[in-house]
Amino acid sequence: MTQQAAPPVARAAAGRTPARLAALAGVAVAAVALGLAEVVAVVAGARSAPLVAVGGVVVDSAPESLTRFAIDVFGVHDKTALLVGTAVLLAGFAAGIGVLAARAPIAGDLGIAAFGLVGVAAAVSRPDAGPAAALPSLLGALAAAILLRALLTGPLRPAADPPQPGVGPLRPAADPPAPPAGPAAPATPTAPVLPGAGVGDRRRFLSAVGVSVGAAALAGAGGRWLAQRRSVTSVRASITLPAAADVAAPVPSGVDPQVSGLTRYVTPNTDFYRIDTALVVPRVDPQQWRLRIHGRVATEITVSYPDLLAMDLVERYVTLACVSNEVGGDLIGNARWLGVPVRELLAAAGPLPGADQVVGRSVDGWTCGTPTEALLDGRDALLAVGMNGEPLPVEHGFPVRMVVPGLYGYVSACKWITELEVTSFADFDAYWVPRGWSAQGPIKTQSRIDTPRQRGELTAGTVPVAGVAWAQHRGIRAVEVRVDDGPWQSATLAPAVSADTWVQWVWQWPATPGEHVLQVRATDTTGETQPEGRQPVAPDGATGWHTIRVTVA
Repeated sequence: MTQQAAPPVARAAAGRTPARLAALAGVAVAAVALGLAEVVAVVAGARSAPLVAVGGVVVDSAPESLTRFAIDVFGVHDKTALLVGTAVLLAGFAAGIGVLAARAPIAGDLGIAAFGLVGVAAAVSRPDAGPAAALPSLLGALAAAILLRALLTGPLRPAADPPQPGVGPLRPAADPPAPPAGPAAPATPTAPVLPGAGVGDRRRFLSAVGVSVGAAALAGAGGRWLAQRRSVTSVRASITLPAAADVAAPVPSGVDPQVSGLTRYVTPNTDFYRIDTALVVPRVDPQQWRLRIHGRVATEITVSYPDLLAMDLVERYVTLACVSNEVGGDLIGNARWLGVPVRELLAAAGPLPGADQVVGRSVDGWTCGTPTEALLDGRDALLAVGMNGEPLPVEHGFPVRMVVPGLYGYVSACKWITELEVTSFADFDAYWVPRGWSAQGPIKTQSRIDTPRQRGELTAGTVPVAGVAWAQHRGIRAVEVRVDDGPWQSATLAPAVSADTWVQWVWQWPATPGEHVLQVRATDTTGETQPEGRQPVAPDGATGWHTIRVTVA
């Protein structure tokens, strides 16, 4: 007689990890790779971490429609959404690598190598990246490849069949003993055998995965903690800004009317909008910071942070607005800025004839092009070092940023600035221009209803309708409100510090029961009234009357 074959179910896929567990192994090793990369990026630079580097490339190369969609949907959280989305896509890719590696280990190695090369290419393509920028992705990929093989050939590697005594290639197994005579005993039910792994194997595997993911989490958190330890936060906290030689005009009485829901005249730093392309906030040591003014100038100059603080500082209230702000949007804020007039620094450098553009360049390579005339015409364009009585917050450009009244941020408000290059619009296109935005972006006259809110339910009687209007560097002359296409009614304007800030307004509405449509429009001091027609934010800012619907009971 011959030896009986093992049950087919026990032999299926022998030596191969089940797909669902292999996919889990792939995701686990990807987490380890990213966690280790975060630690290495503490030394190599925060922008060299794979998620950040790849995300930066996505931001730079994404079509304008996708960028616009992200800002519309996620607002100031667009960068967080991008990082989360990138991590989700990476998890799917990693799961696929795990499944392939279970079938052919070399396929897993190649998939991880591809992942590592993408990270390296993204990291070294970042502005000012050196050879060290490749290290986080390289070391992370190496660790992932080693760990994946260990997971797929360790806890889940099927055990070999135990040898039978006396059995070999030349000695067949003995015939099994004959069953005893009599009626056959009932078969004993047995649990099915999972292909390639038993219960103990799965437990060891899941334990190994848990340890790997836990180590990844600790490594990532540790990398972030070390980055914070190395950050400029503590340095910023130790800085005491000098008093302004030219202080801002006091905020007049009558500002901030007592109307619930109306935006405050001065925006707290924690509430100030943030729209930029930086996935990781640049952390610039003020002692190492330098501003280089060069290009088409008579004399190239370099200024340090102590140099700026030693100059006569000017303090001004200025409202900044993002060109991506939709009609009725909140990507706008007003703050008290402290800094040095840009015109004084440009005068020292001496712009040459025909140099009609000054390009501000951030430490991360982002650029904006500001008309030279706007920096020399007497408006309070500042290289700001302070915001609302304290050093600039890190996320708002510490140690130095640009503030220019009357221009959208994409052509003026360079944060973490390190260069002012004097050039011309004919010679250079700043970051957003090749992406379809106008080279010059003067702010358009706009107004917004803050209260009541869209689809609000009100009680009949006198209802305050209030909001803000702005036309920086021109100022607001009038704000009007109308109900259901009726006649325009003049709102009461609150006082403002200057034409460079927004203005609060209030209109008392004798509300009657029913559904109503409220609209607002503003007129600036040049006599221009904002147009009714809606235009999108691209290429140079939105237009249209802010319109809301409410119900009065």
